[in-house]
Amino acid sequence: MNEYKEIATPSRTKEILKAHGFTFKKSLGQNFLTEPNILRKIVAAAEITKETNVIEVGPGIGALTEHLGQNANQVLAFEIDDRLIPVLADTLSPYSNIKVIHQDVLKADLATIIKQEFKEDLPIKVVANLPYYITTPIMMHFLESGIEIAEMVVMMQKEVADRISAKPGTKAYGSLSIAVQYYMEAQLAFIVPKTVFVPQPNVDSAILKLTKREKPAVDVTSETEFFKLTKASFQLRRKTLWNNLQNNYGKTPEIKEWLTNSLETAGIDPTRRGETLSLAEFAALSNAMEASK
Repeated sequence: MNEYKEIATPSRTKEILKAHGFTFKKSLGQNFLTEPNILRKIVAAAEITKETNVIEVGPGIGALTEHLGQNANQVLAFEIDDRLIPVLADTLSPYSNIKVIHQDVLKADLATIIKQEFKEDLPIKVVANLPYYITTPIMMHFLESGIEIAEMVVMMQKEVADRISAKPGTKAYGSLSIAVQYYMEAQLAFIVPKTVFVPQPNVDSAILKLTKREKPAVDVTSETEFFKLTKASFQLRRKTLWNNLQNNYGKTPEIKEWLTNSLETAGIDPTRRGETLSLAEFAALSNAMEASK
């Protein structure tokens, strides 16, 4: 395809929007990227080849989608906005390996769709410019779906990317950091300035690369209880671990004794704050709590 034809240039984007009479919906967090070089960098960061199948969420007018189609074996793109379906049918018509699925990805039966649509059993990568308002639910949907996702390379608000990749003892570290890092290794690939979007958002974005761990980062007796504990520990950031645990689990003498014994077994000082605990320490505490129930 000729360079000037690329969907992502400002003039071509304007032309497509005008031709289809498209207006942005703030409620869907629509911001379209108008810088082809950044799209090339995303595809390079995700190491997309003909040996890769790709799932995209929120293709918009197809700017990233076409780059994925040029490099991947097959692309499945989930789009919720019915006004964009005819636009995508037009902009992506040259690509026989791209299929747009008109559905809310959060409600999609991913396992069934993947089985039906991907012709070859190749590594699956999720590559997307995620809508800001539902970045976390979408990522967790993929992580918890039981599907073998080799890697996710996703664009999101820089602040959210910082939180996901944060280390213990930092301001950004929290239950979201733990939830994602439990399943995947998180690495900030590069920053995307707000100036390359139409309409321009208020904040810069970042590309986050998440690589699936062969097994979860820590061994826990119960994943449900582990995540419940990590959420509880960050409920009120300024409070000690002890205060947060009591607020969540209860203050009866029996519960206090259970919590005290569990903290002791795990070798964790109850006056520490949740943000100072590593994944391994949370796992030790969760396992101790389960063992002495």
